[in-house]
Amino acid sequence: MEQESSEKENTNTGKAVKRWPIESQEEPISVIREETEEELKAATDQVRPVTSKGRLQTHFPQQSRPSSSKKYPRPGSTRSTGSSRPGTGSRKTVSRASSRKSRPESSGSRLERFGPGSDHSESDDEIPHKPREHLPEIADFTTVDINDEKAFDTDLEDKDEEEYTLTDLLFLYRCHMETTTAYDPTGRTAYIEGCKKVGVVPASYFLRHMNDPHLSMKHHGLGSQGMRAIAMSLVSNTSVLTLDLSDNWLGHPGGHAVCEMLRDNCFITHLDLSDNKFGLQTAESLSQTLQQNSTLTHVTLSGNDFDDKAAVHFSDAIMNTTKLEYLNLSHNLFGENAGIILGPAIADNSSLKELDLSWNSIRRKGAVAIAQGIKNNVYMKKINLAWNGFGLEGSIAFGDALKGNQVLEELDLTNNRITSEGAVLIGKGVSVNETLTTIRLGRNPMQTAGCYGICAAILRNPNCALKELDFKDILVNKDFDDIFKQVQEQVPDIKMRHGGMEPPKKPRARIHPMVKLTNYIEKNNLRLVDFFNKFDKDGSMSVTYEEFQQGIECAKTALQKLVKSEALKDTGIKLTQEEVQILLSELDSDGDGEINFSEMVSGHTGFQESQQENINVILTATQPRPVTT
Repeated sequence: MEQESSEKENTNTGKAVKRWPIESQEEPISVIREETEEELKAATDQVRPVTSKGRLQTHFPQQSRPSSSKKYPRPGSTRSTGSSRPGTGSRKTVSRASSRKSRPESSGSRLERFGPGSDHSESDDEIPHKPREHLPEIADFTTVDINDEKAFDTDLEDKDEEEYTLTDLLFLYRCHMETTTAYDPTGRTAYIEGCKKVGVVPASYFLRHMNDPHLSMKHHGLGSQGMRAIAMSLVSNTSVLTLDLSDNWLGHPGGHAVCEMLRDNCFITHLDLSDNKFGLQTAESLSQTLQQNSTLTHVTLSGNDFDDKAAVHFSDAIMNTTKLEYLNLSHNLFGENAGIILGPAIADNSSLKELDLSWNSIRRKGAVAIAQGIKNNVYMKKINLAWNGFGLEGSIAFGDALKGNQVLEELDLTNNRITSEGAVLIGKGVSVNETLTTIRLGRNPMQTAGCYGICAAILRNPNCALKELDFKDILVNKDFDDIFKQVQEQVPDIKMRHGGMEPPKKPRARIHPMVKLTNYIEKNNLRLVDFFNKFDKDGSMSVTYEEFQQGIECAKTALQKLVKSEALKDTGIKLTQEEVQILLSELDSDGDGEINFSEMVSGHTGFQESQQENINVILTATQPRPVTT
């Protein structure tokens, strides 16, 4: 009856206020009363944590809120502005701290009401519960930085009124919309959900840079599962234009996730998937993606263990793509068969401007097929075929390709086992080509003769367009330097790089004249006395300088006759006038101007002994030293 009467009183006054029901007169009732300022402060300091500033700063920055005189009630509050509780003349504020202090005394705890020994078997109908409707709504603070002490507000603040201004309501509405929006164009929500689905930790770097036009995720160790989560977010991402996923070892599952993402993403134009160990399984998926995607223009797939079998799929992609302008297949396992397969595809391609097949093993027939493809291609501007080992067969084919192709501008044949002969054959194509601007032939065993042949070909072509010659690590000589100066006169803007000038040839070590004299005696099986008697015409056992010189000249004449008749080659005394004088001064030990037989013998024997000593010194120096303990 009391409840009905109270409701009637509220109806008469126009206020819809419900009273909590009272179970019985004997049950203790928790009374909410107005607290004094001292009690409020003491209760608040006891419950709330204290920061470095002495109090918990849990309100929004006031400078970001324009002042508004109009007040609005809190969301979910049943009280309207200007109203008060019945029976009171002003609004009373109930703090959470005071309510916490009064909880033990309330009737909400069944254990305290019935006591430890009481019977708990009563039904719920006998124990009244307070209705839970009209509970105040809790604002969503998920978007607020919890590290900022001034970033959020709660009803624990000692405000004059439990109300929000218009600015507060707008701010809360904006936070609510940011957290409950249905579509996220950045893909952040999709990435977080994807990480939960595959069971990986989100990459903070990706979350920070997922809106950048150039996103580099190389060397992050993503793996296949990490790539699946990123692919889920990139499907709807509209900001990333250049994506670098190199060196993440994605494997086949990760590569498949990338291909699935590229089927829906229409914004990425540059993609780097190098060093991800895709292998043959991913080659087919990548080929289909390259043929279907209409936005990719630059793709790098180097270092993914693609072999001759994978070349079949890439030949389809090269032949059928219409948007791709740059393709890098370097550092793979393509061999001779891969070259045979890729050659016809290169000939039929109509979109690629640059192709990189360097650091493979394309040789012989494969090199010939690639050259034929370049010869028939009418669109490609640059091709890199360095470090493949084309050899002479490839040189012949590329010489012919340069004669027929009038579109190619840059050709890189670095380190392809091109000899001097191969360079001359390539030069035949250079002599008639009018579009090639750069040719790189460095680190080939072509030597200075091959470089000379290329320069000679340029001189024979009055319409040559070459601007850069690269002969890196190839030594050239003065003859090349002279012909290159002529090339510079014909093409003033040409630039050339080589390995440097060949070092000048060292002069041969001078042979001592006594060595020549000894060799002559030994080769003709002469005794020293017989040799001396050829000079001693009068038998005095001594010869003058004039007689010795005449004997040497006679020996030279006889030697020349023997050489002409080919009876005896490489024998005789080949002494210059200077060497004769040295020999005379050494044999004439007493300096009397004559050489007797004893001086001849002593000089010859002493020279042999000195030579043997020099040999012993050299052998001793080269022997390993004994190990000492």
